[in-house]
Amino acid sequence: MNQLSCFVQSCNEAEGGDSAVSSTKPVADATPKTARGRRTRQNILDAAEKEFGERGFHEAAINRITESAGVAMGTFYVHFESKESIFRALVSHMGQLTRRWIAERVADAPDRLTAERLGLEAFIEFVRQHRDLYRIVNESQFVAPDAYHEYYSEFAKSYQRRLREAAAKGEISQGDDEQRAWSLIGISVFLGMRYGVWDDSRPASEVAKGAADFIEFGLKPEAR
Repeated sequence: MNQLSCFVQSCNEAEGGDSAVSSTKPVADATPKTARGRRTRQNILDAAEKEFGERGFHEAAINRITESAGVAMGTFYVHFESKESIFRALVSHMGQLTRRWIAERVADAPDRLTAERLGLEAFIEFVRQHRDLYRIVNESQFVAPDAYHEYYSEFAKSYQRRLREAAAKGEISQGDDEQRAWSLIGISVFLGMRYGVWDDSRPASEVAKGAADFIEFGLKPEAR
């Protein structure tokens, strides 16, 4: 990239846009091979989470992301091609981070029903620490619909596998694993919004127990 292209690109990004003058595009979005590179990429993603979460995709600017991350503009383009590129990467990253957070907290659950309660509690706690999650994910359905679809589909695939395994062990009843997975995801999403973002005054464990009772016993009064 020549000096003129660098200058025009920097001016364009300072206004929040993406460059269209670069004659060559760096290889972007690949996981760095060095620990330092991985730390830098993580710092950029953390800064992007804050920027996109507070301002939304269209008002977010790469120069503010780099300033917050403490990296040069050129370093940003080593890792990501554009604002849309890092937004897509952030949606995927948030999904991976959420699944890893939950998996670590349900790892010792003795059965599936206990895992449901612990997993929901963990999700609410995660949302409280990452309040921008909903804005970023919800906006992705308009900015990057495929990333939005993948975000929930990855959750559903993992959920279906866990439900199928639990049913095979006799921990839960047999049923439509796909339909059940999406239903349980819906419960988590809206309880996370209500008790993680809108109002976090109730203990996450209390919210999770109420939902777990519903999952286990349903609405029928004779089910208990």
